Amino acid sequence: MRKQLGLQCVILTFVLCILSTLGDRVTYTFDDSVGLGRQFDGIGAISGGGATSKLLVNYPQEQRSQILDYLFKPNFGASLQILKVEIGGDAQSTDGTEASHMHNSWDENYERGYEWWLMVEAKKRNPDIKLYGLPWGFPGWIGDGTRSPYSNPTQTITYIIKWIQGAKHYYNLTIDYIGIWNEKPYDITYVITLRQLLDANGLSNVRIVAADDAVWNSISKDILNNASLSNAVDYIGCHYPNTYSTDIALKTGKQLWASEDSVGGSCLAKRLNQNYLNGFITR
Repeated sequence: MRKQLGLQCVILTFVLCILSTLGDRVTYTFDDSVGLGRQFDGIGAISGGGATSKLLVNYPQEQRSQILDYLFKPNFGASLQILKVEIGGDAQSTDGTEASHMHNSWDENYERGYEWWLMVEAKKRNPDIKLYGLPWGFPGWIGDGTRSPYSNPTQTITYIIKWIQGAKHYYNLTIDYIGIWNEKPYDITYVITLRQLLDANGLSNVRIVAADDAVWNSISKDILNNASLSNAVDYIGCHYPNTYSTDIALKTGKQLWASEDSVGGSCLAKRLNQNYLNGFITR
């Protein structure tokens, strides 16, 4: 269940721990007049970058099923609440290459790659898990030879929409969030047009996360200065924020996400807590 988080709740827990050692010697007054804090959006993981989940599908069935249970079953293991996957683009995207659903504008195949399989397995174990798609790269025909997905926004967005529609048609998977371009510059016109075409294609439920790069302020400033962009972007996603956001990002009023983050297992709980305490980062 999604929860309302408030900094006052964290302080209350901390103080109660102290009081448990002090008995009744001290009286404290708590004031919750400031109201609730930001809504907690969940804890997730990423399958992207060309190969991060590639070998899992080839494990023996018993061990593979156990790993999937530990990842996705509620109240068991990691209990992931969101799964972010790469929209394969026929491009080397970090550790390898994920096949695209459209090698060319006239080609569609929704059996390529392993993200479909992973999303289906996640949904089997947790029907409420949220799904998030993001391109790391694009096939060469996108951009009409310019190597830029923004040179022809309608062409690129149609490519993305077909992936979302394919997920639903072939696997009954509802995509909840869509990103722009992993750790690459965003384009304001593209983001605004993406929102318009998603709505026009009956996909108003799909929320937009931007910009999936390593800074808060660039997209935040543009959101504050452009009402159409602000209306298009639902969440500001930053990579490796080191638990901190910025005053400008907070000023937008948008939910702030660590949309890519990485720590060792022993530090994970600390990082998840500090993301909110230091930066009001809610996913």
